[in-house]
Amino acid sequence: MKLSILDQAPITKGNRASDALKKAKELAILGDELGYHRMWMAEHHNTNTLASSAPEIIAAHLAAKTKNIRIGTGGIMMMHYSPLKMAEVFKTLSAFSPGRIDFGVGRAPGGDNYSIYALSEGRQPMVHNMYEKLETALQLINDEAPDDPLYQRMIASPYQVTLPEAWLLGSTGDSATQAGRSGIGYSYAQFFTGEMEKEVFDIYKNSFKPSSFMDKPEINVCYMVTTAETKEEAEFEAKPQDIWRLLFEKGKNMQVLTPEEAKDYPLTEVDKMKIQDNRKLHLVGSAQEVAATLKEQQEQYGFDEAMIVSIPHSQEKRLDVYRLLARELL
Repeated sequence: MKLSILDQAPITKGNRASDALKKAKELAILGDELGYHRMWMAEHHNTNTLASSAPEIIAAHLAAKTKNIRIGTGGIMMMHYSPLKMAEVFKTLSAFSPGRIDFGVGRAPGGDNYSIYALSEGRQPMVHNMYEKLETALQLINDEAPDDPLYQRMIASPYQVTLPEAWLLGSTGDSATQAGRSGIGYSYAQFFTGEMEKEVFDIYKNSFKPSSFMDKPEINVCYMVTTAETKEEAEFEAKPQDIWRLLFEKGKNMQVLTPEEAKDYPLTEVDKMKIQDNRKLHLVGSAQEVAATLKEQQEQYGFDEAMIVSIPHSQEKRLDVYRLLARELL
């Protein structure tokens, strides 16, 4: 199984945003050393809990600090950018790091309504043409004249560089057909829904048309994981994230607690039941248990690669998650 990394640059309690970005660099260097296949940076706006608002900038830095691991975005939020600008950015990244760049895009806003309108300078955001925008960006990256008349006279510079891999993100299955028709990878966010359907992956595979970006279908599935040497330690490290999600669903967006704070956090019986239900979004257990689950689900659903996002409070504990999974699966 290929193993990969998704990072949101979490700002854990007692740390600054600049610390979170430095820790992303540490994680990329470790992932490169351990043999992880790729690392993507997410895009989030108007939040004081995540520092990854400009993933393409972080990707440039990470690519310069690593040797073999693929680097990219999971993903660029298409509604905020023109196809030309997306093409220029990723062709530039690929010119500096040929054969190692991923152009991963999504249809979500990556933020609330305030950030959506701020990023569009107060204009009504265009949300109806995401797939057309994607096709135009792919054509520009591939040095083709786009179908859209607005871009037919445009050259996306730098010209004639190694193509990045292209991926479309999804969490409901709606993107599967489009990713297949476009001949690009399909990345499914299991940690958004806690569920998967093999039929969705089959739709993608059956829709797939080879392209300049990929000659065969590729699926990665992103999981939220907290693991440790023992299940008890993993539970201790996972509880802050469980409480954060519980409070977020109640409309309270606060920094993630430390494990020590979470240990004694007052929870009602209803809260405890909700946390247990949310465990479908969060794999928690010993490294052996989590690795076994990933192997079982790969066999059941037929994906190619597991992408791991993990947010323990301590950076050392977070790095340990990736070390332990590499030991079990790489």
